[in-house]
Amino acid sequence: MRLEKCWFCSSTVYPGHGIQYVRNDAKIFRFCRSKCHKNFKMKRNPRKVKWTKAYRRLHGKDMTQDATFEFERKRNRPERYDRNVTENTLKAIKKIDKVRVDREARHHANRMKGKKVQLRREAAKELEQSIHMVKAPVVLLQDPSLTLPKIKVQVSQQQTEDNRMEE
Repeated sequence: MRLEKCWFCSSTVYPGHGIQYVRNDAKIFRFCRSKCHKNFKMKRNPRKVKWTKAYRRLHGKDMTQDATFEFERKRNRPERYDRNVTENTLKAIKKIDKVRVDREARHHANRMKGKKVQLRREAAKELEQSIHMVKAPVVLLQDPSLTLPKIKVQVSQQQTEDNRMEE
């Protein structure tokens, strides 16, 4: 059973699924679903469509350069069956998979590094702007101690320079 890749979104096309288009020069385009085929017919660029793997790789969302991807490449040369080689290969698959999962987790952690500060800043701003929804405005006027204290969020020097330039 051969699992092909969709020409547009690079996801897996299973046997009996999807659509196949053969051009006059015998180039075969396989699509996993009608959504990909329609986008191909509209002459859309997969690198500019946000839900494709080409877009994700191009914009640094997915890992692209990793030695573990070399093992998945299609080999045209058939290997002779050897019990020891097969056994070692099956053991290696587990190790390689663990390495890949660890690297992907590290990649994701690096991408999300600044997200926590950004979320905290947005939440503080939201609370500051809509505190009247949490506590009645009359109560806030009577007891100013109920207002939120000003939270200083550490901003890098580069961001402060950018803010100065905008003003």
